[in-house]
Amino acid sequence: MTQLTDLMFASEDAILRGKLYAPDDAAWVGKAPLGVVVMAHGFSAVAAQLEPQARAFAAAGFAAFVYDNPGFGLSGGFPRQEVDPVRQVRGYRDAVSFVRTLPGLGDMKIALWGSSFSGGHVLQAAAMDRRVAVVISQAPFISGWELIAGWPHGEAVITMTEAEREARGAGAEPAVMPVVGKPDEPCALPGEDGYAYFTSTGGPTWKNAITISSLELARAHEPGLWIARIAPRPLLMIVADNDQVTPTDHAVAAFARAGAPKKLVRVAGGHFDVYSGAGFDTATAETVSWLQTHLT
Repeated sequence: MTQLTDLMFASEDAILRGKLYAPDDAAWVGKAPLGVVVMAHGFSAVAAQLEPQARAFAAAGFAAFVYDNPGFGLSGGFPRQEVDPVRQVRGYRDAVSFVRTLPGLGDMKIALWGSSFSGGHVLQAAAMDRRVAVVISQAPFISGWELIAGWPHGEAVITMTEAEREARGAGAEPAVMPVVGKPDEPCALPGEDGYAYFTSTGGPTWKNAITISSLELARAHEPGLWIARIAPRPLLMIVADNDQVTPTDHAVAAFARAGAPKKLVRVAGGHFDVYSGAGFDTATAETVSWLQTHLT
């Protein structure tokens, strides 16, 4: 059994909402959790999509706090559907501050867990925040500049974001585009696997939209530059062998720059395979083992 509690906290000018998943079965009666895992979703996703991971961590004896980023899901914040990585990194640190105020959890060791876009966030947030004891980065976003430079349509994206900057500067409302789409439909994350993942797991709080300015903000995000500053806090990185969304070679190269203790886990498949099937099972088991070793 898992105990769920709806919670909210302030992060700059927004109220962020999430859930605390905590162990609540007979084996844990009268015992505190082993530690706390602070979690946020990836690019345009919502907290509800991380319920399988949070429940698995709670079943292993940890508390997991999962929240929606500003402008997404149940959280407040404007512009809506704007992926602002700098704001989201600060949100992680505000979530750590909030967790430390919760009765029974304030003295617990804290891990940061992130996947995809937030897999990059946790690298930077942990490097900056000595209150973080353990880091788990899954299928991480490493370099916005290198990522978009490698897109076949990268120049067109840059031109589009420049035009959007001028339009917003002239007073226009933020323009939006789909996150995923069917084949040949323009979107931020093309591909059948991404479309299947988001449309099947997003639920009622997910919207298939991001602001066009989100791509400009993502292009300026370089969390891989921070990875060497995490040590001596332990880092677990989980990477898909054929990741076309957050490229495998970007993650492996960044991992080589990290200090010890660290562990790299490879799973078969592409970016979205870490969220289901054998990839999910491997990633979850490795994460639980890492937490049991380093967070308790």
